[in-house]
Amino acid sequence: MCIDASEAMTWWTADPATLATIALPSSVYAVGLRRLWREVGRGRGIRTWEAATFVLGQASLLVALVSPVDRLSDLLFSAHMTQHEIIMVVAPPLIVLGRPWVALLWALPRAMRLRVARSMRTRPVLAAWHRTSAPVVAVILHALVVWSWHIPELFEAALRSEAVHAVQHATFFGTAALFWWAILRGRYGRAGYGLAVAFVFATAMHTSVLGALITFAERLWYPLYALRGAPYAIDANEDQTLAGIVMWVPAGVLLTLVALGLMAAWLGEAGRRVAVAERRRARASAGGST
Repeated sequence: MCIDASEAMTWWTADPATLATIALPSSVYAVGLRRLWREVGRGRGIRTWEAATFVLGQASLLVALVSPVDRLSDLLFSAHMTQHEIIMVVAPPLIVLGRPWVALLWALPRAMRLRVARSMRTRPVLAAWHRTSAPVVAVILHALVVWSWHIPELFEAALRSEAVHAVQHATFFGTAALFWWAILRGRYGRAGYGLAVAFVFATAMHTSVLGALITFAERLWYPLYALRGAPYAIDANEDQTLAGIVMWVPAGVLLTLVALGLMAAWLGEAGRRVAVAERRRARASAGGST
C-alpha cells in the first residue's frame, strides 16, 4: 500500500484553532488597512505591494498548516520539513514586509491607538525592543530554536502531541519573524545592508549544515516515521534523505538569493553615496572658483 495522491489531496485540515490562527490576524490586518487608507489615502502608510506580500504570507501559512501538506507531515519527514521551511523561510519575510504592526495599530479604536502608539515610543519599551531585535540576538535565538527542535526526543514529542507541535511551529515562526524583521525592517536602515548580508549568510550556513547532516545520516533520526510510514510502504531512509535536501538546497538557495539581493542593495547604496559626495565636492569646487 502506498499513499494515493488523489486521496491525499483531500486531506485538508479543518482544525478550528489552526484556522483561527490564520483568519484572525488576516481580519485584523484588513480592518486596519481599510481604516488607514481611508484616512491617509490608498498606498500610504502601507504600500499596495506591502499589503500584497502580507496576503501572500498568510496564503503560504494556509499551504503549510491547512493544505494536505499538514496531514502528510505526519507520515513523511520530507513533507514535515517542507512545512517547516514555509513557516520559517517563506511566510515570515512576506508578512514582515507587509508591515502588520501598522495595520494592527489602525485596527484599534482611535483613543486606544494613540495610547498604544505613545507607549511604544517610551524609552524603556524602545530600549527593550532594540535589545531583543538586535540582529545578533535574532540570529542566535532562531538558530537555537531550529537546532533544539531537531533533537530526536523533542522532534518526536512534537509528532506525538498536537500541543507540543503547536509550540514548535509557534517558536519556529516567532523567531523567524524576529530574524526577518531585524534583517528587513531593523533599526540599522540602509547603513545596515552589510550586516544583514552577513547574518543571512550565517543563517544559510548553519541551516545547510543541519540539512547536510540529515541528508547523509547513516541511521534514522526519527524512527517514528518508519513506524507510521510502514503501512504505506514508505522507505524512511529515502524520505529522510529527501527531507535533508529540502532543508539544505531550496532553503539554502532562497537565503543565499536574499543575501545576494541585500548585497546588491548595499553596493547600490554605496554607489549612491559616492555619487552624492562627488556632486557636493563639484559644487564646492565650483563655488570656490567663482
